Amino acid sequence: MEKSFDINALREILHQNTSQMTGKYTYREIDESTVYAELEDIFILSPQRLREICKVFVKEMEKGLESDDCTLKMIPSFVTNRPTGKEVGTYLALDLGGTNFRVCEINLEGQSKVRLRAKKFTIPDSAKTADQSVLFDFLAESIAIFIKEYNINTEKDINLGFTFSFPVQQTALNKGTILLWNKGFNCANSIGKDVVTLLSEALTRKQLKVNVVALVNDTVGTLMSHAYVDPGTCVGVILGTGTNAAYVESADAIPKWTGGPIKSNEMIINSEWGAFDNERKVLPWTKYDEQQDKQSTNPGKQTYEKMISGMYLGEIVRLVCKDLIERKILFGGMSSSEMDTPGKFETAYMSRIERDHTAELTDTKMVLQEILKIPYVAPRDRRIVRRICELVAIRAARLAACGVAAVVTKMNRVDTGCTVAIDGSVYEHYPHFDNRMRDALHELFGMFSENVSLQLGKDGSGIGAAVIAALADK
Repeated sequence: MEKSFDINALREILHQNTSQMTGKYTYREIDESTVYAELEDIFILSPQRLREICKVFVKEMEKGLESDDCTLKMIPSFVTNRPTGKEVGTYLALDLGGTNFRVCEINLEGQSKVRLRAKKFTIPDSAKTADQSVLFDFLAESIAIFIKEYNINTEKDINLGFTFSFPVQQTALNKGTILLWNKGFNCANSIGKDVVTLLSEALTRKQLKVNVVALVNDTVGTLMSHAYVDPGTCVGVILGTGTNAAYVESADAIPKWTGGPIKSNEMIINSEWGAFDNERKVLPWTKYDEQQDKQSTNPGKQTYEKMISGMYLGEIVRLVCKDLIERKILFGGMSSSEMDTPGKFETAYMSRIERDHTAELTDTKMVLQEILKIPYVAPRDRRIVRRICELVAIRAARLAACGVAAVVTKMNRVDTGCTVAIDGSVYEHYPHFDNRMRDALHELFGMFSENVSLQLGKDGSGIGAAVIAALADK
């Protein structure tokens, strides 16, 4: 009689022979350095790769300046003058950029001085994906609350600059049609409609005497706000929930411009660089990026943004961890419903883990056990997760530096230099992000990297909207 055998029992024996015991569970006997080497091979970008990305980036910018039918939209902002710092006046500014909506009263006092009062409103998730009227009515209601709370005089019409941080085809300083939504927004009945009209109609429904005189992208606002203080500012970048950049372009270098002569011979261009390399020709797209893209609200779009911005970095880390868990390299193969749920590993957790310099990585353990409910986290697991966070963040910073380098190269400012104003939670709060960008710029530009001054343009988009409103008043 032929003897039968249990294939699952055989697999268990083989697994035991290639495993080690921690105090709580069994994990595959793979040396930590081997795990790191595999991850580093996936995420670390060589200087040569950075140069290749930068070169393609510049070419894509040039294509976008020639035609609207390109990946990089390179949208003329209709802002043709930078501030002198002498502008004065009181304006309202609205800043819709992602998680929060801000209403500001901004007093430009001249001599590059600004006074600001602001209030944040959290946008309900339901408003992010409802009909556009739900979102814009919420914005108008928030403005009404702000005006009442701060006792703002409404006897005369108030001029307002609206920072709208989503892709728009701008057709005038105060007109622009919505191209698409990102960062978790997807409002019905809005694509192709003028965003200023939508806001103005909502303000009318609230009987508010407010004139929307300028529609501003947040990167343009960041540039203009910092230029009010530092005239050498030529680039504005957002590195937060999402990412984008604006810069000063010569009018002669915009073949698609049909708006007539520009007295200053310069135009601020909103690049919409989050869409760079949607074709996936040059960016280091991994299986983790592919997974994230498929489960996103806009698959196939905003490729560059999904590799460098705060909305997505934590999810990349979660997907790497999940892969290592399934291979029994991490946590002995034990996961949790939190770790298995998209979006649960927040980018803020990465920041906390990278700040953990304790010998036992106790804060990392707290994040993994108490927040993400992993049953047991060995010291080895903590070290691996910390390295995953580092690698994902380093890649993001180096890719962000490629974008900055491409813009500076396009402006022919590598030799003469310029200030790059950067706003956003990732740049401001993520540990070492600034220095990692500077290191990459040094690899790209050598000693000329000293000519590129990266400066925090904190809360710049709101002030920038007021500066542009002031210039529109002239």
